[in-house]
Amino acid sequence: MATPPPSPDLPPALVARHGTCSLLTPDGELLTVPGDEAARLLRDMPPPLVVHAPLTARRLGLPPLPQPTPWLDLLELFLFAMPGRTVPPTARGLALALGLDDARIGGAEADLLPDLADILLDHIAARQPTPAGEEMAALAVRMDHAGWAWGPSVLAALRAAHPLPAEVLQPSDAIRVWRRLPKWEETAPRPTPSSLPVPIADARRRLAEMLGAQAETRAGQADFAGAASAAFAPRLTRGDPHMVLAEAGTGTGKTLGYVAPASLWAERNGGSVWISTYTRHLQRQIEGELTRLYPDPAIRRQHVVLRKGRENYLCLLNMEEAVNVAGNRGGPSGGIVALSLLARWAGVTADGDLMGGDLPGWFGDLFGRGTIAGVADRRGECIHGACPHYQRCFVEHSIRRARQADLVIANHALVMTQAAWHAMGGDAASDEDNIPTRYVFDEGHHVMDAADSAFSVELSGLEAAELRRWLLGAEGARSRARGLKRRLDDLVVGDARLESPLDAVLQAAHALPAPGWSGRLANMLHASMPAPPGDDPATTAAPSSDTLPNPCEQFLHLLACQVLARSRAGDPAQSPAMQQGSIECDLHPLAENVPPAATTLARALDRLSVALRTLVDRLLERLDDESGELDPATRERIEAAVRTMRRRALSRVDGWSAMLRAIGETRDDTRLGAPQYVDFIRMDRREGQRPGEQDVGLHRHWLDPTIPFATVLAAPAHGVLITSATLRDENGRGDPEEAERAWEAAEARTGASHLPSPALRASLASPFDYRHQSRAFIVTDVAHDDIGALAAAYRTLFLAAGGGGLGLFTAISRLRAVHRRLSQPLEEAGIPLYAQHVDGMDNATLVDIFRSEENACLLGTDAMRDGVDVPGRSLRLVVFERVPWPRPDILHRERRTHLSHGAPGEYDDRIARLRLRQAFGRLIRSTGDRGAFVLLDRRAPSRLMSAFPDGVAIRRAGLAETARELEAFLRASADGEHAGPPAP
Repeated sequence: MATPPPSPDLPPALVARHGTCSLLTPDGELLTVPGDEAARLLRDMPPPLVVHAPLTARRLGLPPLPQPTPWLDLLELFLFAMPGRTVPPTARGLALALGLDDARIGGAEADLLPDLADILLDHIAARQPTPAGEEMAALAVRMDHAGWAWGPSVLAALRAAHPLPAEVLQPSDAIRVWRRLPKWEETAPRPTPSSLPVPIADARRRLAEMLGAQAETRAGQADFAGAASAAFAPRLTRGDPHMVLAEAGTGTGKTLGYVAPASLWAERNGGSVWISTYTRHLQRQIEGELTRLYPDPAIRRQHVVLRKGRENYLCLLNMEEAVNVAGNRGGPSGGIVALSLLARWAGVTADGDLMGGDLPGWFGDLFGRGTIAGVADRRGECIHGACPHYQRCFVEHSIRRARQADLVIANHALVMTQAAWHAMGGDAASDEDNIPTRYVFDEGHHVMDAADSAFSVELSGLEAAELRRWLLGAEGARSRARGLKRRLDDLVVGDARLESPLDAVLQAAHALPAPGWSGRLANMLHASMPAPPGDDPATTAAPSSDTLPNPCEQFLHLLACQVLARSRAGDPAQSPAMQQGSIECDLHPLAENVPPAATTLARALDRLSVALRTLVDRLLERLDDESGELDPATRERIEAAVRTMRRRALSRVDGWSAMLRAIGETRDDTRLGAPQYVDFIRMDRREGQRPGEQDVGLHRHWLDPTIPFATVLAAPAHGVLITSATLRDENGRGDPEEAERAWEAAEARTGASHLPSPALRASLASPFDYRHQSRAFIVTDVAHDDIGALAAAYRTLFLAAGGGGLGLFTAISRLRAVHRRLSQPLEEAGIPLYAQHVDGMDNATLVDIFRSEENACLLGTDAMRDGVDVPGRSLRLVVFERVPWPRPDILHRERRTHLSHGAPGEYDDRIARLRLRQAFGRLIRSTGDRGAFVLLDRRAPSRLMSAFPDGVAIRRAGLAETARELEAFLRASADGEHAGPPAP
């Protein structure tokens, strides 16, 4: 690309990498300089053009930029010009999104940025005569007043000036996007679905129609569709669903394989099939696949809905309050800039999804995560029908669309929570969701983990304080938090039968931790420490926990004392959990002062529970007594209030009370058989807590969480399909007895073993030729406890591959330590490095960057091990730091003891093998992929090697030899040569 001609008005442009920068000076000179030199030069230049200003500042070693940033961030301009589109936040990613070809992009140096700015400003200028241009001009005026660096350029492009003509949209109205959004309307309830089956031949035919004549033929995909259709057969016995366990090797095409019978069943029977996966990112992947079934976006929107929890969506009432608060501030306002960009997005978004939807994941990086949290319903504070924006609410839109949809794409947590509530009768007052009769669980190997989270109970300082805040509000702090009284006031005011229990609820809530509880707990623990030698014990004696202001804080203090007394905190030989700042101990045997404190707290919670139940019952009585007088909006508000109190408060308080009552029961440690629950104490530092402050809590988990999963979700359903590439751990291929044990273990992990009839089993092998497409190495000469040697190994392997490497870690601390040693050497070799837990970007954004940059490398932990789909040369090497053994905590200890059938070592091995299989599965995603997997753990036992697919030869070799073979294999693959089988 030619260097732009000198211009006195040309701003500098900067692309910052690790250690070096590409800098385009105002006079048009393109320089490559060290980061510290670039920072020095910028002091004497106008604000530069950049891509991702906060990340650029971090890489230059500069302090955080003020808001609004004085730098001209092209991502902000992209958000304004093209809302509702995502783009990797790099110069190359932005250029590709704007349609530039590789020849024009080149090395994505700083001289590319002025061209990108011109393209975006031209795009804005082209909208000037349209209604969108009117909105853009009004917002640009508001943002320019707030100090937006792009304000003058955007106003010039739109040919707009201050003030705008009176007849056009004004700035104060443009940011109030909630006034312009469409309203939803109620529709008749959908009839109960019929039970027509889906014949195998029809499922195969539907699959062929979706794929089209030109699609790549995938071995086993049609067989998978046929097997999946069994989950849609009519149920014969109540409580006995058709359960199908289908393992589909990587590349089988399982998504379209189950969509074929699912969509047919929904069409023929007039019902909804809920497709559940583990993460938000995977939900969007499945949604993308459905373009094959419904190419027209409008038709797809009618038939497909993506559902998440409320906390993922834009709350229009919270946004209105944020706009009002920000608008009262004079002078520059980063809040107004952020909210104006959110208004641009809200006007075009498909569903208002803030987390993983069509709002770019890097929005929070630019304007702070607090900005997103402030406009989302994160604390169950929705006032439903009382909200002035209720009929425009994004969440209510999605709920109503889901009632009529054929396919609902959800996540495991939402699906399990919803099923549990309906099983308990908790939502009798409202039909927020139609409970489906057919489920598909993709990424089914996570069912047990999701059930463990969904059905566990945690009584911690953070959880209890959050409930107090939900009940009492902000208690004088500067916050928009609404307490229960504010949410219900107009429903109960003047009605003594409702005012009395509401007052009782608010009074009982004072038993929960008050604001500042974390600091008080830290002070109490510090005072409880033994006096240093030579100090007078009388002056350092620990104060009694009775001095704490409420029973919950007293109980938490005693739990903290017990866990500290019995942990090995500070011991260098402590477990990895302790090294990461989390310590835990068994609840039993109890310290002698814990049971009385538990009893006191249980009584306080009982008072809260009785008051809440009374309030709920009397609200329901009002529905009955005034059924002929209540208007629809008031009825909806009462139903919503009842539902929210049950979900948000009563269920939590009841779970806590059950745990506390169990503490006072006599425990027989000599009893035979496995316990139903595992109770333990954990202490750790939570996000947002200050140094020295920690949260402590009593935790209760099901020993086998697939029991409640099977009871409340699977048994009431008519058909359940659970699928994954890694359902089974078949150690010893070809052995029938081992194969049967592998299936039995899979049934135990998915809850199938708790159902009356056996599950239908299906296994489809991957179509890939792993013998020729992949290599696997175990490096034998890297010391596992030497961070320097580990970083050197990653550097050597990433350089040998020329980038395209995914580095996986079992601990965040080791990831960060390796990143510090790795970033600059790779950048000097032209290999960009990104890292989870370092770069301040969400996982989806990091994966988007990695996918768009063929020679980049990415470091991550377990979230990158599962579900990342990066086909092609962008991912050609996976390096795993060590064997991913299960975390040796109390919960795992109890499960390996009671669920391993007397073989705890094999239980550990099975978990490690399945994790290795998941990690290897990131490597080969299409028939054209070539790649290598390297495990940097010389201690890796041979019995774990069956984790790799058939045909993969595993070599144990030194680092230098591994790097040579890796380089030769990838070079041959890039040149289109047949790499041949691996050397023996």
